[in-house]
Amino acid sequence: MVRSSQATSLTFSASPYFDDRGPHGHAEPITERVNPHSRPIVSYYFPKGVGAQHYGEHHPMKPHRLTLTNALVLGYGLDKQIHNIYNPRPATQAELEAYHDHDYIEFLSRVTPHNTGEMKQMIDMFNCVEDCPIFADMYEFCKMYAGASLAAARKLCAGTTDIAINWSGGLHHAKKAEASGFCYVNDIVLAILELLRYHPRVLYIDIDIHHGDGVEFAFYHTNRVMTVSFHKYTGEFFPGTGKLDDNGTGPGKHFCLNVPLKDGIDDEMYLTIFKTVIEDTVASFRPTAIVLQCGADSLGCDRLGAFNLSIAAHGECVNFVRKFNVPLLVLGGGGYTIKNVSRCWTYETSVLVGASVPDELPVTMYDSFFRETKWKLHPPLTGRVENQNTAASLQRITVAVRNKLRYLQGAPSVALQEIPPDLAGWLADEDRTREEKDEERSTATAGETRDDRSIARNEFFDGDKDNDADVADDVPPSQSQSTASTRGRGTAGRKPRGRGRGRGRGRGKTTISAAESTTSVAADDEDDAEEPSPVKPTRGRGRGRGRGRGRGSKAQAKERETETPPPDDANMDVDTEPVDV
Repeated sequence: MVRSSQATSLTFSASPYFDDRGPHGHAEPITERVNPHSRPIVSYYFPKGVGAQHYGEHHPMKPHRLTLTNALVLGYGLDKQIHNIYNPRPATQAELEAYHDHDYIEFLSRVTPHNTGEMKQMIDMFNCVEDCPIFADMYEFCKMYAGASLAAARKLCAGTTDIAINWSGGLHHAKKAEASGFCYVNDIVLAILELLRYHPRVLYIDIDIHHGDGVEFAFYHTNRVMTVSFHKYTGEFFPGTGKLDDNGTGPGKHFCLNVPLKDGIDDEMYLTIFKTVIEDTVASFRPTAIVLQCGADSLGCDRLGAFNLSIAAHGECVNFVRKFNVPLLVLGGGGYTIKNVSRCWTYETSVLVGASVPDELPVTMYDSFFRETKWKLHPPLTGRVENQNTAASLQRITVAVRNKLRYLQGAPSVALQEIPPDLAGWLADEDRTREEKDEERSTATAGETRDDRSIARNEFFDGDKDNDADVADDVPPSQSQSTASTRGRGTAGRKPRGRGRGRGRGRGKTTISAAESTTSVAADDEDDAEEPSPVKPTRGRGRGRGRGRGRGSKAQAKERETETPPPDDANMDVDTEPVDV
């Protein structure tokens, strides 16, 4: 039998839930909520469950860093300073195929750790080996972080937010039909494509220690996206691309900027070249939106990195870009010492919302991760690697970048055009009726159909859509007379047109019966006697049943002088018996 004291000391539940920090203290969370109109609107995207994914026991990529980051953000109370926090929906397959090949996305959706033997050939073809292993729920993980970046980009396009943050995104190595560098789906390219639906020019900035080759390759031929990457380059360091001479091609020539650096660069050198290059680029390219990839593997002491950057310097780069007051999408990226990654992204969240946080970390359930550094937000990370960069080498890079920018000759313009539909709308648009399209365009003709036809004066048209259709044959003569008397639509000065039998019916304001016509004829005779009219007889435009040509009203009046007036109950332009046409 085990004593109760021994059982208590041997169980996990007996250990303290939070570390006893002693004199080190802890940060109190912010309780004051942000005023919606006091600062730029910030939206924060955290897909539920994204931090629970696992690449493998010995793999350097740990999505758990996202859980740590979110815990620190909430522990500091920064959620009170963020205007909107979203749990976005996963991206659909159609949204992923806006850039990636269908066969590749279909492969990601089908492959699992249980069928790797059956799909060995496709796994090799799509480079899902070693760096990009097959793990459980891999496709769901890709849809999560890609969906968050797409949702953030749409929010920026709608103008309902100024800064959008998605620390789960920023996987910049994935190619169109190939996984690369721990990245399966390139959410950055998908987000930029979404931004280009509204913004004419997008600037992409990458401060990951690895070159953003996937994004550069996707926009290597366009002048609407300028890519600027600050990275380590030796020719052998992954991915082996990102030379200073890489320049873009075709319309995208001079719209690809690379800043290759050597090991051990410190805060001062990095900030100097970063601010110089970015300031000149923004002044020349004049972007309408900026995408900033904040890979934290450029920090000192990173598991795969070789720079000497501090968290404060890394955050200053973010703050410098924020001050341009351009719609900004902030993404994560690399970073393989997860306790430093979570501290860095938490600090940069505070920078983006404009709140100051103390150096002491808040109390969270992950205190044990930060025990070695005494629960500090800014531990010493610099000076571990010798700085191989010199002022002369950085000056040479700066001059080369400025020479490229001279070729821009001003920001490229984009012709006005209709905004392309969203991916889901392409299929839905095919099923819309004409009325629904009119409603969307607000043409005020929704629900109406109008087929105009121009008819010459001497043209006879008799069909289903005949606007001059005669009164139905089965209508009694009395109703025909009343109907005919109300169908005149002309104006007083317009020449009437007729198709009557000898005497057409003038298209005046109204038609008159035989009794009333006698009075009008007498009045016309008196006017003609006092003041002769030089008007020549014209052809009428009345609508009778015969095919003869009618005459104008004055011509009719002169003709009636020599004719016998019809009986009172007769109508001079409506036949009492139906005549087939």
